[in-house]
Amino acid sequence: MSMQIFGDQATEEKAENARLSSFVGALAVGDLVKSTLGPKGMNKILQSGSTGEINVTNDGATILKSIQLDNAAAKILVNISKVQDDEVGDGTTSVCVLAAELLREAEKLIGMKIHPQTIVNGYRIASKAALESLEAAAVDHSSDASQFRQDLFNIARTTLSSKVLSQDKDYFANLAVDAVLRLKGSTDLEHIQIIKKVGGKLTDSYLDEGFILDKTIAVNSPKRIENANILIANTSMDTDKIKVFGARMKVDGTGKLAELERAEKEKMKAKVDAIAQHGINVFINRQLIYNYPESLLCEKGIMVIEHADFEGVERLSLVTGGEIASTFERPDLVKLGKCELIEEVMIGEDRLIKFSGVAAGEACTVVLRGSTNQMVDEAERSLHDALSVLSQTVRETRVVLGGGCAEMGMSVAADAAARTVYGKQAIAVEAFARALRQIPTILADNAGYDSSELVARLRAAHYEGKKDAGLDMNGATVASMRELGITESYKLKRQVVLSATEAAEMIIRVDDILRASPRRREGA
Repeated sequence: MSMQIFGDQATEEKAENARLSSFVGALAVGDLVKSTLGPKGMNKILQSGSTGEINVTNDGATILKSIQLDNAAAKILVNISKVQDDEVGDGTTSVCVLAAELLREAEKLIGMKIHPQTIVNGYRIASKAALESLEAAAVDHSSDASQFRQDLFNIARTTLSSKVLSQDKDYFANLAVDAVLRLKGSTDLEHIQIIKKVGGKLTDSYLDEGFILDKTIAVNSPKRIENANILIANTSMDTDKIKVFGARMKVDGTGKLAELERAEKEKMKAKVDAIAQHGINVFINRQLIYNYPESLLCEKGIMVIEHADFEGVERLSLVTGGEIASTFERPDLVKLGKCELIEEVMIGEDRLIKFSGVAAGEACTVVLRGSTNQMVDEAERSLHDALSVLSQTVRETRVVLGGGCAEMGMSVAADAAARTVYGKQAIAVEAFARALRQIPTILADNAGYDSSELVARLRAAHYEGKKDAGLDMNGATVASMRELGITESYKLKRQVVLSATEAAEMIIRVDDILRASPRRREGA
C-alpha cells in the first residue's frame, strides 16, 4: 500500500508519466505555431474571452503570450519565445518549433531505453558542432557600406516575407532599413516612433524624419513655428478655477470669493511669466492647460500643446534634447529642446503635430496605414520584428543564409560529429541533426510542397558542397539562397539554436512533476 505523504489534493506524476506529460505539452505548443512558419505560413485569430477583442497574427510570441496554458513544459516554450522576442525581436516561432522537434526526437530515444542524461550529452555535442558550422558559414560585410545595406535590405525582406507585409516587402524593407540606419548603430528603438492610423492601404505608410505627436495645437496658438525653443513640462496648469468643490470654505460674502479667485489668477500669471522667462516659443505640457494660462501664453506668442501624454513627453525630451521640467524658478538650469520647424500635418482625417529637424537627427516616425485595426496592428508587429532584427544586425554585423540553408548546414555538421562519437550519445547527436532538418521540412509543408522530396534534395546539395542551397518557396525547388538574396541575421539563428537546446535539455531532465493543492477559500 502506498503511503499518502502529500496533502489530499496535491498530485505527483513520476518518471514515465511526468516525462510524457511534459513532452506532450511542449509538442502541442510546437504544433500550434508550426503552421505560421515561413513565407507560406498561416495566421491565427486570437479572440479574448473577456473583452471579445480580436487579434489576427502569425507572430509566434504574440500567439503564445495570448494563450492560457496549464502545462509546465508548454510554459517553458512560451518563455523561450518571449526571450527570443526581447533579445532579437524575431525567430519566435522557429525557436519554439525547434525545441518541440528536439523533444519529439528525445521521446523516441527514451522509448529506445536511452537514458535522458545520455540524450542531453548528445544534444550538447551536436549543438556545439552546429553552432561552430553556423559561425563558419556567417559572412560580414560591415566594411563595405553598399553591400552591408544590401544585406540589411535582404534581412528585412526575409523577415517580412513571412508576415502580413509580404506583398509589399520591398517597400517596407527599404523603410525599415532607412529607419534603422538613421539610428547610427544604436539599438534603442525608442527613437523610431510608430503611429497607427486606420485608413488608406498598407503602401500609404511612410517614413518621416523627425517626430510626430498625436495631439493638436491649442486654439489661439500660432500653428507653425520655425527655430523652436521648446520647454517640455509636467506641471499642473489648471489652478485658475478655484477648487471650491470638495473644499469647505466660509466667506462673509461673494466679494471675498472673488478675491480668492483673483489671488489664484495672480499666482497663475506669475507662473506663466516664470515659464516665459525661459525665452521659449513652444510650451508642451503633459497635463491639461486651462483657458486662462493658455490665453496668457498665446499673447506672448508661445505655441501651446497640452496633454501630450507621458510617452509623448518622454519621447519628445529624448528626441529634441530637452529636459522635462516641473518647476520654473531657475531658467538657467533647464535644458530646452530644439527643433527647426513645428507644424500641423493631416494624416487621413486627423491633425497631428510634426517636429522636423530635431536635435537627435536619428529620430524618425513611421506612419502606418491599413484598412482595419487588426491589419495595422499586425503591420506594426511585423515592422517591429524587422526593426529589432536590423538594429541587432547593425551591432552584430554577421549574416547567414535563410530558407532552411543555415539549418541544413548545421544538420550536416551535427551528422558529421555523430560519426566521431562513441556510444549511445551518437544516436542523440543524429537525433539533433534530424530535428534541425525539420525546419526546412515544415517550411515546405506549409507551402503544400512535397517536403520529403525537397528536403532530401536540399540535403544532397549540401553534401555535394553547395553551401548556399536552400528552399526556393516560390518555385518549389532547391536554389541558391545567395542569388535569391534570402539572408538572415547570424545572431538570430544562433539565439534560436541556443535557446531551443537549453529549453529541450531542461524538459528532458524532468522525472517528477509535483502539483501543490489549490488554495482553499476561507470558510469553504
